[in-house]
Amino acid sequence: MRHQQREHIDTVLRVADHGGAAAPDAAPHDDVIRSSWLRCVNDHRLDPTCMREAVILPAPLLREHQDQMEDFLRIARHGLESLYQQVAGLGYVVLLTDARGVTVDFMGDLQLDRSLRKAGLYLGADWSERHAGTCGVGTCISTGEALTVHQGDHFDATHIPLTCSTAPVYGSDGGLNAVLDISALTSPQPKASQHLALQLVKMAAQRVEDAGFLRRFAQEWVLRLSAAPQFLEVSPEYLLALDAAGHVAGYNRRAQLLLEAPGAPPLLGRHIGQLLQLDINQLGRYLKSEPADRRAVVVNGSRRILFLLASPPPARRVQAVPARQIPAPLAALSGGDALLDRQIERAARLVNTPVSLLLTGETGTGKEYFAKALHESSERRRGPFIAVNCAAIPETLIESELFGYLPGSFSGAAQKGKRGLIAEAHGGTLFLDEIGDMPRHLQARLLRVLAEKEVLPIGASRPVQVDIRVIAATHCALEALVREGRFRDDLYYRLNGARLVLPPLRLRQDLGWMMDRMLRAHARRNGLQEAPELAADTAQLLRSHHWPGNLRELRNVLEYAAAVCSGNRIEPADLPDGLAAQGALEAPGSADAADTPARQLEALLRECRWNVTLAASRLGVARMTLYRRMKRLGIVSPNHTQA
Repeated sequence: MRHQQREHIDTVLRVADHGGAAAPDAAPHDDVIRSSWLRCVNDHRLDPTCMREAVILPAPLLREHQDQMEDFLRIARHGLESLYQQVAGLGYVVLLTDARGVTVDFMGDLQLDRSLRKAGLYLGADWSERHAGTCGVGTCISTGEALTVHQGDHFDATHIPLTCSTAPVYGSDGGLNAVLDISALTSPQPKASQHLALQLVKMAAQRVEDAGFLRRFAQEWVLRLSAAPQFLEVSPEYLLALDAAGHVAGYNRRAQLLLEAPGAPPLLGRHIGQLLQLDINQLGRYLKSEPADRRAVVVNGSRRILFLLASPPPARRVQAVPARQIPAPLAALSGGDALLDRQIERAARLVNTPVSLLLTGETGTGKEYFAKALHESSERRRGPFIAVNCAAIPETLIESELFGYLPGSFSGAAQKGKRGLIAEAHGGTLFLDEIGDMPRHLQARLLRVLAEKEVLPIGASRPVQVDIRVIAATHCALEALVREGRFRDDLYYRLNGARLVLPPLRLRQDLGWMMDRMLRAHARRNGLQEAPELAADTAQLLRSHHWPGNLRELRNVLEYAAAVCSGNRIEPADLPDGLAAQGALEAPGSADAADTPARQLEALLRECRWNVTLAASRLGVARMTLYRRMKRLGIVSPNHTQA
């Protein structure tokens, strides 16, 4: 234990002994900090002499916390991204916790992954006071107020290098929804150095809170109030939602503090005429069409004047179908697999949102098919679906292919120039497959496209506006690439608005349905009256296969077998050579089932006698894609070594 930690423990003990009063010769601390220390000792029974490691929940428990606030997380994501862009260069991370203090979203420099995880500045960390003692999140939850807990303010001596500035995010019923936090592993000594950080997190929390409010009451009368008419539309201070009878149905935190006096009835359910000098029948005078300076109202019980903008509810529409019905293109992807159905249900909620999506899963799990189904299920379905394989385009051409160029921009440029693939996706969806293979020097340009919705062709001086929905996909762990410095963290967080994980074929419960579907598709393409059938032992052999190439491999196998079989029945002998041996080698119950992707790929290459073209065909990928994967996994062909 370091000298600084011993001194801190002694300070906490002296404050506890004096009942919260400032102890003689002790470092000065705010009243809110000393009160929190007393709660830690008396209520939570924490021992200040015991230094505890950060509590980080396992993935299944974390997912439970995230599931309970999934809709809110989608709303809050943009606020987190904006805040992180403001503070990332200063060494901060951004945390969003639920009302119990569990970190449900996180943005930080993943190159500091080990240090951040050890400090608890990480996804899944529990920062409640009863676990972590006095800290930014836990003390914000206890007090309901924004605050900074800086270095020695922390109760546990483990956390005294940290600085944490936090702000609460309230729901429309006055209850605490979440806590927004920016923290740093180290900082200057004076607590005043975090004043700007506290203001930034308070403003970001207010934006998230108001966005959640407006989403919640999109079908009701919404009253925006501000002391200055110029800010009514861009940044109103107070928000109220009214039902058809003029009673308060919801409010933001500022409106609650303004209108709910101590000892008065709760704001929820009160008539607007009891709060403002306002006739509910005269709301039409406060619409946007009227000049802002003529929309003044007076707060009852005071002489305070506010300016009001009233927004009526949209025209009611009769819903002919259930709100949660799965769109047909997405529903067609599954034959009843529980893992995939869960991802499809989540995707159905996101089809028309601006949230960027990241599809992950092994090679061949159908990420492009899933992305296209998302596109066809959305309001963008009449626009183009542009798929770009970042691994298949040579690195020297990817910039011109994506961004386009003007005539004469470089040696060899076409005389008429070229419209890039990003611009081609205008009005539709841009699917970026194998995004982890995008060269780092182009990642900043892509980030600008996502942030500004504009693209600058090579040789151009003015950007071109684009309206696109971006879906990215990868089979590798982008987090690892970020830690290695090969992928920008700001681009990673921008792409990872929501992550959908596609299960590998070996774990899917609808394999039989998938095989039947592929065989029927083969019959349609070839004009056959009936689809080929699988003999019982053939079907069993296919079910026992490990399918390292997933759906791509299955499709290749069935296409081959259907082409060579006699009559309309596929026997085991009709399957590609080596399938049975490979299935035995990679069976789920074998010792190799937990092999790394590198060992699985190397086993396939050995079986193909290191014929990369044949192995790529087995996996259903381009030969250059397989070469890149071999390079990334450190696999060197013995043929290349001998050469």
